[in-house]
Amino acid sequence: MFSFRYFDYTKLKLQLANIITVFNLSLGIIAIMLVLKGHGHMSLMFIFFAALFDRFDGMVARHYDAESAFGKELDSLSDLISFGAAPAILLYDTALSDTMWIGVSAVIFYIVAGAVRLARYNVEEFDGTFYGLPITAAGVLLTLSYFAAPYIIAPYFVIYMCVLAWLMVSHIRIAKV
Repeated sequence: MFSFRYFDYTKLKLQLANIITVFNLSLGIIAIMLVLKGHGHMSLMFIFFAALFDRFDGMVARHYDAESAFGKELDSLSDLISFGAAPAILLYDTALSDTMWIGVSAVIFYIVAGAVRLARYNVEEFDGTFYGLPITAAGVLLTLSYFAAPYIIAPYFVIYMCVLAWLMVSHIRIAKV
Protein backbone atom coordinates (compact mmCIF):
# COMPACT_ATOMS: atom_id res chain seq x y z
CA MET A 1 0.00 0.00 0.00
CA PHE A 2 1.18 3.48 -0.85
CA SER A 3 1.69 5.91 2.00
CA PHE A 4 2.49 9.60 1.61
CA ARG A 5 4.59 9.65 4.77
CA TYR A 6 7.18 7.49 3.00
CA PHE A 7 7.12 9.62 -0.15
CA ASP A 8 10.48 11.26 -0.84
CA TYR A 9 9.76 14.86 -1.77
CA THR A 10 13.40 15.59 -2.57
CA LYS A 11 13.15 13.31 -5.61
CA LEU A 12 10.07 15.21 -6.74
CA LYS A 13 11.88 18.54 -6.38
CA LEU A 14 14.76 17.19 -8.48
CA GLN A 15 12.34 16.20 -11.25
CA LEU A 16 10.12 19.30 -11.11
CA ALA A 17 11.99 21.06 -13.94
CA ASN A 18 11.65 17.97 -16.14
CA ILE A 19 7.93 17.81 -15.36
CA ILE A 20 7.57 21.44 -16.46
CA THR A 21 9.52 20.62 -19.63
CA VAL A 22 7.17 17.73 -20.37
CA PHE A 23 4.23 20.15 -20.02
CA ASN A 24 5.99 22.38 -22.58
CA LEU A 25 6.29 19.39 -24.93
CA SER A 26 2.67 18.37 -24.35
CA LEU A 27 1.43 21.87 -25.15
CA GLY A 28 3.43 21.85 -28.39
CA ILE A 29 1.94 18.51 -29.42
CA ILE A 30 -1.57 19.77 -28.63
CA ALA A 31 -0.87 22.90 -30.70
CA ILE A 32 0.06 20.73 -33.70
CA MET A 33 -3.05 18.59 -33.28
CA LEU A 34 -5.24 21.70 -33.11
CA VAL A 35 -3.74 22.98 -36.37
CA LEU A 36 -4.45 19.61 -38.00
CA LYS A 37 -8.08 19.89 -36.85
CA GLY A 38 -8.40 23.41 -38.28
CA HIS A 39 -8.22 25.33 -34.99
CA GLY A 40 -5.20 27.54 -35.65
CA HIS A 41 -6.49 30.32 -33.41
CA MET A 42 -6.55 27.90 -30.44
CA SER A 43 -3.13 26.57 -31.38
CA LEU A 44 -1.74 30.05 -30.74
CA MET A 45 -2.64 29.87 -27.06
CA PHE A 46 -0.94 26.53 -26.60
CA ILE A 47 2.28 27.74 -28.25
CA PHE A 48 2.31 30.81 -26.00
CA PHE A 49 1.63 28.68 -22.89
CA ALA A 50 4.49 26.41 -23.96
CA ALA A 51 6.73 29.49 -24.05
CA LEU A 52 5.65 30.31 -20.51
CA PHE A 53 6.51 26.80 -19.29
CA ASP A 54 9.81 26.96 -21.19
CA ARG A 55 10.69 30.15 -19.34
CA PHE A 56 10.22 28.52 -15.95
CA ASP A 57 11.78 25.06 -16.38
CA GLY A 58 15.34 26.39 -16.34
CA MET A 59 14.61 28.70 -13.44
CA VAL A 60 13.21 25.81 -11.40
CA ALA A 61 16.19 23.58 -12.28
CA ARG A 62 18.64 26.25 -11.12
CA HIS A 63 16.60 27.02 -7.99
CA TYR A 64 16.60 23.38 -6.84
CA ASP A 65 20.13 22.76 -8.16
CA ALA A 66 18.68 20.05 -10.41
CA GLU A 67 20.36 20.92 -13.70
CA SER A 68 21.33 17.83 -15.66
CA ALA A 69 22.42 16.76 -19.13
CA PHE A 70 19.18 14.79 -19.41
CA GLY A 71 17.13 17.89 -18.59
CA LYS A 72 19.03 19.97 -21.14
CA GLU A 73 18.41 17.39 -23.88
CA LEU A 74 14.74 16.99 -22.93
CA ASP A 75 14.32 20.76 -23.01
CA SER A 76 15.85 20.97 -26.48
CA LEU A 77 13.64 18.20 -27.84
CA SER A 78 10.58 19.88 -26.34
CA ASP A 79 11.59 23.24 -27.80
CA LEU A 80 11.99 21.71 -31.26
CA ILE A 81 8.38 20.55 -31.14
CA SER A 82 6.83 23.57 -29.39
CA PHE A 83 8.77 26.36 -31.14
CA GLY A 84 10.03 24.65 -34.27
CA ALA A 85 7.38 22.28 -35.60
CA ALA A 86 4.21 23.77 -34.07
CA PRO A 87 4.66 27.39 -35.28
CA ALA A 88 5.92 26.26 -38.71
CA ILE A 89 2.95 23.93 -39.21
CA LEU A 90 0.60 26.67 -37.99
CA LEU A 91 2.00 29.16 -40.48
CA TYR A 92 2.03 26.59 -43.28
CA ASP A 93 -1.62 25.79 -42.67
CA THR A 94 -2.58 29.46 -42.38
CA ALA A 95 -0.60 31.16 -45.14
CA LEU A 96 1.58 28.77 -47.12
CA SER A 97 -0.56 25.77 -48.00
CA ASP A 98 -1.27 27.17 -51.49
CA THR A 99 2.44 27.61 -52.28
CA MET A 100 3.04 23.86 -52.20
CA TRP A 101 6.79 23.09 -52.52
CA ILE A 102 8.04 26.57 -51.70
CA GLY A 103 6.04 26.60 -48.47
CA VAL A 104 7.06 23.04 -47.61
CA SER A 105 10.70 23.95 -48.25
CA ALA A 106 10.47 27.01 -45.99
CA VAL A 107 8.89 24.93 -43.21
CA ILE A 108 11.56 22.25 -43.49
CA PHE A 109 14.35 24.86 -43.58
CA TYR A 110 12.95 26.58 -40.47
CA ILE A 111 12.59 23.35 -38.46
CA VAL A 112 16.03 22.04 -39.51
CA ALA A 113 17.63 25.39 -38.60
CA GLY A 114 15.95 25.14 -35.19
CA ALA A 115 17.33 21.64 -34.70
CA VAL A 116 20.84 22.77 -35.67
CA ARG A 117 20.60 25.74 -33.33
CA LEU A 118 19.53 23.53 -30.41
CA ALA A 119 22.21 20.93 -31.13
CA ARG A 120 24.87 23.64 -31.24
CA TYR A 121 23.60 25.09 -27.95
CA ASN A 122 23.76 21.66 -26.28
CA VAL A 123 27.41 21.03 -27.17
CA GLU A 124 28.76 24.52 -26.42
CA GLU A 125 29.49 25.93 -22.99
CA PHE A 126 26.99 28.68 -22.12
CA ASP A 127 28.74 31.95 -21.28
CA GLY A 128 25.67 34.12 -20.65
CA THR A 129 25.01 35.04 -24.27
CA PHE A 130 23.25 33.11 -26.98
CA TYR A 131 24.81 32.64 -30.39
CA GLY A 132 21.96 32.97 -32.81
CA LEU A 133 18.33 33.68 -32.09
CA PRO A 134 16.94 31.22 -29.51
CA ILE A 135 14.30 28.94 -30.99
CA THR A 136 11.79 30.03 -28.35
CA ALA A 137 12.00 33.63 -29.54
CA ALA A 138 11.88 32.58 -33.20
CA GLY A 139 8.85 30.38 -32.54
CA VAL A 140 6.97 33.11 -30.72
CA LEU A 141 7.76 35.61 -33.50
CA LEU A 142 6.63 33.14 -36.13
CA THR A 143 3.45 32.43 -34.18
CA LEU A 144 2.71 36.15 -33.87
CA SER A 145 2.86 36.42 -37.66
CA TYR A 146 -0.38 34.39 -37.70
CA PHE A 147 -2.21 37.66 -37.08
CA ALA A 148 -0.73 39.16 -40.26
CA ALA A 149 -1.88 36.27 -42.47
CA PRO A 150 -4.99 38.00 -43.85
CA TYR A 151 -2.96 41.05 -44.84
CA ILE A 152 0.32 39.67 -46.23
CA ILE A 153 0.84 37.41 -49.24
CA ALA A 154 2.59 34.05 -48.96
CA PRO A 155 6.02 34.95 -50.44
CA TYR A 156 6.62 37.38 -47.58
CA PHE A 157 5.96 34.62 -45.05
CA VAL A 158 8.46 32.39 -46.86
CA ILE A 159 11.05 35.17 -46.62
CA TYR A 160 10.18 35.77 -42.94
CA MET A 161 10.58 32.08 -42.10
CA CYS A 162 13.92 31.94 -43.92
CA VAL A 163 15.17 35.06 -42.11
CA LEU A 164 14.19 33.58 -38.74
CA ALA A 165 15.90 30.30 -39.70
CA TRP A 166 19.06 32.16 -40.70
CA LEU A 167 19.02 34.15 -37.45
CA MET A 168 18.79 30.92 -35.44
CA VAL A 169 21.91 29.41 -37.03
CA SER A 170 23.84 32.68 -37.24
CA HIS A 171 26.62 33.62 -34.83
CA ILE A 172 24.98 36.86 -33.75
CA ARG A 173 25.44 37.32 -30.01
CA ILE A 174 22.23 37.87 -28.05
CA ALA A 175 22.33 38.53 -24.31
CA LYS A 176 20.13 36.34 -22.14
CA VAL A 177 17.25 38.25 -20.53
